[in-house]
Amino acid sequence: MRFYLPAVMLIVASLGTSFSTPSRRLGPRFASALFSSTKACSDNPLLEQDALPKFSSIEPSHLQPAVEALLTSMSENFAALESSLNPGSASYSDILPELERIREPISYAWGVAGHLNGVKNGDELRKAYEESQPKVIKAFTEFKQSRVLFDAMKNVLENEKAHLSQEQVRALESSVHAMQLGGVGLDGAEKERFNEIKQRLAELSTTFSNNVLDATKMFSLEITDPADVKGVPESAKKMWAAAAESSNSEKGPWKITLDGPSYISAMQHLGVREHREKLYRAFVTRASESSGDKNNVPLITEILTLKLEMSKLLGFKNYAEQSLSSKMADDVGAVDEMSSFMKEKALPAAVRELEEITDFARVNGGEEYSETNIPKLMSWDTTFWSERLKEKKFSITEEELRPYFALPKVLDGMFGLANRIFGINIEAANGEAEVWNEDVTFYKVFDEESGKHIASFFLDPYSRPENKRGGAWMDVCIGKSAATRRDIPVAYLTCNGSPPIDNTPSLMTFREVETLFHEFGHGLQHMLTNVEIGDVAGISGVEWDAVELPSQFMENWCYDKKTVYGFAKHYKTGEPLKDEDFEKLKEQRTYGAGMMAMRQLYFGQLDMELHARYDPAGGESIFDVQKRVAEVYSAHMPPVEGDRFLCAFNHIFGGGYAAGYYSYKWAEILSADAFGAFEDVGLDNEEGVKSVGRRFRKTVLGYGGGKPPSEVFKEFRGREPSSEALLRHCGLD
Repeated sequence: MRFYLPAVMLIVASLGTSFSTPSRRLGPRFASALFSSTKACSDNPLLEQDALPKFSSIEPSHLQPAVEALLTSMSENFAALESSLNPGSASYSDILPELERIREPISYAWGVAGHLNGVKNGDELRKAYEESQPKVIKAFTEFKQSRVLFDAMKNVLENEKAHLSQEQVRALESSVHAMQLGGVGLDGAEKERFNEIKQRLAELSTTFSNNVLDATKMFSLEITDPADVKGVPESAKKMWAAAAESSNSEKGPWKITLDGPSYISAMQHLGVREHREKLYRAFVTRASESSGDKNNVPLITEILTLKLEMSKLLGFKNYAEQSLSSKMADDVGAVDEMSSFMKEKALPAAVRELEEITDFARVNGGEEYSETNIPKLMSWDTTFWSERLKEKKFSITEEELRPYFALPKVLDGMFGLANRIFGINIEAANGEAEVWNEDVTFYKVFDEESGKHIASFFLDPYSRPENKRGGAWMDVCIGKSAATRRDIPVAYLTCNGSPPIDNTPSLMTFREVETLFHEFGHGLQHMLTNVEIGDVAGISGVEWDAVELPSQFMENWCYDKKTVYGFAKHYKTGEPLKDEDFEKLKEQRTYGAGMMAMRQLYFGQLDMELHARYDPAGGESIFDVQKRVAEVYSAHMPPVEGDRFLCAFNHIFGGGYAAGYYSYKWAEILSADAFGAFEDVGLDNEEGVKSVGRRFRKTVLGYGGGKPPSEVFKEFRGREPSSEALLRHCGLD
């Protein structure tokens, strides 16, 4: 799961598309007002905002007092701003910089709370968060529905545009559009209903995510017979034994959960088909009808119903049309066209791949996998037999590679790459920032040429199923902003990788290495921004279907020899990865590419169908829609009867990807073509790579949301994007 933006950060997006939480140093105009309303809470760490969050001191009990104090202050300051604005004569500097300063304190506190809700979840924090959330939403809704503010911004755009920078214009246009989507044009009963919908959608989104987390924790499979784990890699057995609180990974017992590393290892390596089926069915029915009060089915229906109603109130035909109004893709037809084009390339390959896996299972699986017993491989079979076929084809296993991908070494190599292509140095700074878990590390980023400290980030690398949401994501801790005098952006990079076991460091799968590079790419766009307007700095203001460009771009470097040999060393002996094994890694890149592409297209088109063409009040259920889309995009591997994966589709129902999941494939075209610029100069051409890398830093990473992504890409690449590189990288050309 990549760059899954939690609902909390969508809430703090206030006026523009900004997710930033910039400086705590308020301008003098508002400092006294904030102090007067918060001095009674001076021992509250959420109100100590001059530096990094005080994670070791923050307790759930701090949230509500902080929110109440900060909302009171923000309301007073905003009222003062409105009364001082003359919409016909207000200038840019009278509006957006002041707004950044006003909203910053609550954005900071609420952002920290949302982050902790994802990485240190608990009943007390949930309760405090859920009780505070309606107040926060109400306050930010009032921002977006201010006619005085809206008219002032429109006037600046109409009369001052020629005198503003492109970044200032982008920030204003983004804010105006966000206010239009926020209901600024509504009055009376329509406005009241719109606000009710916004509140309810936020509540539903939070509950949806909590239900997925809880349902994931509810299930586990205990295995006691050593014969059942025959052939399972030692790392997986150790992980499962640790989960069962067993000290013997060979004798057991073993406990398999639905947490990512545990579940994926089971589907890849557990030979007992009955166990895999039980795990798979549990995984695709999380938070569904079988989950008791954690059932997300009615929540999905209500979410889709409310989004459709909200969009119609705003004058759109459906939610997809509303969502795409602020994306690169012109309309639903453009998304359909892209998906159809990629399907034509990927589906024949997917069918061939499945046939090959099936034939291999029939030959090597014995009577159990005969066509008589199993007419068609099931979903709990394909991952297992795909892994066996890959091992046969390439004469190497994922387990054999793990010792070469120890997390500390991978980080060293990744940071070395960042120095090589972007001219930055990254140094560990543990102890200089408070953390929320002992496994979290803190880093500082320095510009190599000037030596200046330009950014920082937290890394939370390991899975903690007891209180940490699954998947991987990047989020904003502090954003860059001249208005709030903060020039050191700070990011959260969160993964759910394999944890260390006993005295052995975290030995990563290659997929986990790619995921780390992916999230680091998001972090780089946030941290290396040159923009100082909070609403368009870093990832803020970047169209959603372009935001995956830097992250997917970074994944390509996992197949660059110099990069890989910067970290692929055996954790015990220091021996580098063998040349022949690296070549096999590169060959594996296109293995299963057709099936993987179809899976992403299936998810993207299902998301679009639900938000563009589905009528929640009609005769179809959401699962009818799923089957209908699967007939086109997953006919080679249709969902099993009773599949309820939609109930855990956090991206579109608990995060920010509703009518936007297609963005992964859309941005993948951009990212592959961007990497093609490095291939064009030659990956062994150090001067060429350095030159292109600095250009990528200046444009894609540096401009953030300050320029339209189409212009940014053209400036970097010198032309419009092409799908050729992606098809070549995937072996689909």
